Amino acid sequence: MHSFNAPSIWIVAAVTAVMMTAVTESTVAASAEEINIKVDAALDLFRKKVSGGNRFLSRANGILVFPDVIKAGIVIGGEYGEGALRVGGKTVEYYNTAAASIGFQLGAQSKTVVLVFLRKTALEDFRRSSGWKAGVDGSIAIVKWGVGEDINTVDIKDPIVGFVFNNKGLMYNLTLEGAKFTKIVR
Repeated sequence: MHSFNAPSIWIVAAVTAVMMTAVTESTVAASAEEINIKVDAALDLFRKKVSGGNRFLSRANGILVFPDVIKAGIVIGGEYGEGALRVGGKTVEYYNTAAASIGFQLGAQSKTVVLVFLRKTALEDFRRSSGWKAGVDGSIAIVKWGVGEDINTVDIKDPIVGFVFNNKGLMYNLTLEGAKFTKIVR
């Protein structure tokens, strides 16, 4: 069994930093038009995968969509993605999301994150912040319900609801705690 010594940990951290830089450099280059096209596609997929999704989204005061959140790591990891906040069906602002993690991890994956603001005050607080952190500035409830069940039959009382999915469908048992959302100019 190999035990990590201090130099080994720093090598792993350096490799992870290089991986994350490569991943985020390709993501950062997205223009407003590219982000909007990907957000449209993500919302279309959401409406197809979530029974009653279109009606549920019509109740929202705002919808923040990150179509491609890339997570990569070797022991130490991070994730990054860019997205758009839609109010009344129109993009009003662009944001990025970033988070770091430590623990057993190896490789990279992509996911889509959709945050639905069901209360106007939650949306206003989010938009006023200069850097909103999940679990600190507010909580995001990850909704769970049965396959085939209409989302509108679930009694949701949370002001902000999150959905995480990939090309295989909705992902469960995830948390967005510690993810930071920052307004960007595009």
